[in-house]
Amino acid sequence: MEIIKKIASNIDEELEDAQKYIDCAIKEKEKHPTLAELYYKLSTEEMKHADMLHDEVVRIIGEYKKSNEVPPAMQAVYDYIHEREMEWASKIKYKQDHFR
Repeated sequence: MEIIKKIASNIDEELEDAQKYIDCAIKEKEKHPTLAELYYKLSTEEMKHADMLHDEVVRIIGEYKKSNEVPPAMQAVYDYIHEREMEWASKIKYKQDHFR
């Protein structure tokens, strides 16, 4: 399903931005605390976007499964992408939690 591929790419973009912003927040925390706080907020917003896209992927796959059997190869690819994104998101959230 091309739409899953597209959304997975969008999620990656959101995670990249969330990572970029939390890294900036950590870097600027001491010298520019107001800027660091802005970067932190941007990072958390990007994570919200990634979560929203993830929820939509889950919904689309659920709808698809109602009337179709998911081919094993498709499921394996989804499982791989999902696990990679969840691990990446977990690392970002860890940094966000420890920013304060």
